[in-house]
Amino acid sequence: MWQQFIEFFQSTGFAAVGWQQCVMYLISFTLIYLAVKKGYEPLLLIPIGFGMLLANLPFANLMDKGGLLYWLYRGVKLGIYPPLIFLGVGAMTDFSPLIARPQSMLLGAAAQLGIFTTFLGAIPLGFTLPQAGSIGIMGGADGPTAIFLASKLAPELLAPIAIAAYSYMALVPIIQPPIMRALTTKKERSVVMEQLRPVSKTELILFPILVALLTSLLVPSAAALIGCLMLGNLFRESGVVDRLSKTAQNELINIVTIFLGTTVGATANAQLFLSVGTLKIILLGLIAFSFSTVGGVLFGKLMYKASGGKINPLIGAAGVSAVPMAARVAHKVGQEENPGNWLLMHAMGPNVAGVIGSAIAAGILLTTLG
Repeated sequence: MWQQFIEFFQSTGFAAVGWQQCVMYLISFTLIYLAVKKGYEPLLLIPIGFGMLLANLPFANLMDKGGLLYWLYRGVKLGIYPPLIFLGVGAMTDFSPLIARPQSMLLGAAAQLGIFTTFLGAIPLGFTLPQAGSIGIMGGADGPTAIFLASKLAPELLAPIAIAAYSYMALVPIIQPPIMRALTTKKERSVVMEQLRPVSKTELILFPILVALLTSLLVPSAAALIGCLMLGNLFRESGVVDRLSKTAQNELINIVTIFLGTTVGATANAQLFLSVGTLKIILLGLIAFSFSTVGGVLFGKLMYKASGGKINPLIGAAGVSAVPMAARVAHKVGQEENPGNWLLMHAMGPNVAGVIGSAIAAGILLTTLG
């Protein structure tokens, strides 16, 4: 009977659990804890953390050919899930602050500085050009874009890039404020901006059509992301397809988020994830995000000077694509200096411009490195 017990035990996953799996379980539990207890990007960190747990269960074979997660992962590998996420994001996004102040697009572009500086910085650390491009895109603080580009250029690095990207998105309220305060003066942070002009219905409808047309012609590789983003926004602004708009905002994006997060987490098996390369990616991700914040704030200071002190440079930090968290952080830091200052809507312009900017940057990298 003892022999039968030993044979049974050896057939279970317990017998095959090594220290590598235990480390991955700990990382998985940490991500879930941060999502549940701290509220850090729970919609993504919970499925990513649980997917990581499932992928490291011995003998489960969920990511092997024929396994459940293997088939669901096709949506990541084929580049299907990220554009569908963008479809939902577009349906939830109000672009009127950007339309009312078009120069906000420049702040969104400046906040992509971290993408290209990190791309250049990753090459001396031993990463190939496609891998460096995939790592650099984390500077846009846009999880779906990072996943989209990494799945095309460096699928072997998808798990650490995705986890680092969403982790830093969740840490926006911690990472950005010290940089914003260090680069601006009290006078600059206290600037009260003029109210935005009203935006007409015609402008709101023409905007997604023209942006999709022009950006896709300029950078064809970004057409999937930008096209779906603008299609979702057209659903929202047209006012005649409420069912499609609500589906994109709710059921569709929720279902895709489950599939995307779980399968991305499932790519983090112990043999690939526990390496020096992962530590380099995490460090480079922090550098990328920090440089993007610096780029946005510095360009905001330039616009402050050019406008005669009418632009609050804090809104430049919102040029990263973490919508709407980065805009809220800019608003909060501004209110610390002037409690009556309402920067949120002004910061939303660069914030949504950053979404477009990071998608265009991803298209450029995909075209040149793919």
